[in-house]
Amino acid sequence: MKLGAPGHNDASLRNKCPQIQEPSQLACFSRMRDGSVYMDDRGLRKFRQDILSEEGADLNEGFDTFVEKKEDLDGSGFGDLLACLRKKGPPLDNIHFVTFRNNLNKILGTAYNRTDPWEMGVHKRRNTVYLYVRKTPEREQTEHQRRCCYWGYSFERLATEQPRSYSKSSNGANRRGASEESVVDANVEFCAVIRTKIGPHRFIMGAEMDCYEQGRDGRKTFIELKTSRELDARTVDRFEREKLLKFWIQSFLAGVPRIVCGFRDDQGILVRTEMMSTKDITQRVKLKHYWEGGVCLAFADQVFCWLYGSVKENEDYLLRFLPNANRLELLRADSCPEVITKHLEELL
Repeated sequence: MKLGAPGHNDASLRNKCPQIQEPSQLACFSRMRDGSVYMDDRGLRKFRQDILSEEGADLNEGFDTFVEKKEDLDGSGFGDLLACLRKKGPPLDNIHFVTFRNNLNKILGTAYNRTDPWEMGVHKRRNTVYLYVRKTPEREQTEHQRRCCYWGYSFERLATEQPRSYSKSSNGANRRGASEESVVDANVEFCAVIRTKIGPHRFIMGAEMDCYEQGRDGRKTFIELKTSRELDARTVDRFEREKLLKFWIQSFLAGVPRIVCGFRDDQGILVRTEMMSTKDITQRVKLKHYWEGGVCLAFADQVFCWLYGSVKENEDYLLRFLPNANRLELLRADSCPEVITKHLEELL
């Protein structure tokens, strides 16, 4: 699929924004420190309002004990999403795509970002297309890059209360390990399973959620937590052009109404914290003509229509974006991931 001009210059997309169905949560699952997975929200953290007035916190604290994200070589993460769907039992007859939100982030973001390559597996079974996560090779991180990555996780810990996670002692009693909970572990996560619709296509996606806040009516709403270097006159434009685009796509797709961003200095010290409304972000950048949310959605709708119409039942593909060629390439693949095959067998 040959791509048109980037969103900044593609006027044809501005009046083609497809209808969107408000995202709704179907189910959820939690992954704990010991690798166990539960089909409930025990891993969900509560937002700590005090973070909005805090400054001076050292985000380096705990770096020496940081447990980094393990690479998902066997697709167990996608398998957990599919297992959650089986447990919930929603009908898949009318679902066109099943995937993780990160794959959708990539597609929507390509409306403007034509520099970062990506790829994903595409497997059509029983009229549903499974978009399988595939990572492109990454350069080995420097110590500073690892530390910058850690600052994001450290801010998440600082901005939330501990979830109701637990481990079981030998006699079956619940116990909490204070020393364990002080360790930042990137593998602990809560994932919401969300249903939505973009244009004619219905989606089920897994979306990792950072935390929630509870209103006076008792209703829980999710909040995204982000970090960024503190802005100045030289960096504010790039922040609004690039980072806010990613923030908006990620939150909009899952129906997350608010984003809390911790701004830090070059030494990892928290300078300030700002809460942003997802729907207000597009207005913030509109006058500067950096990007438009409707253009991202119109672009993605074109991709989804092309993709769903191109892939054949019971066949496997690799979808990849090639920046140099400015096109999406759909290649035949030899096999289907075992977690998808197993999922289909268990549906019988």
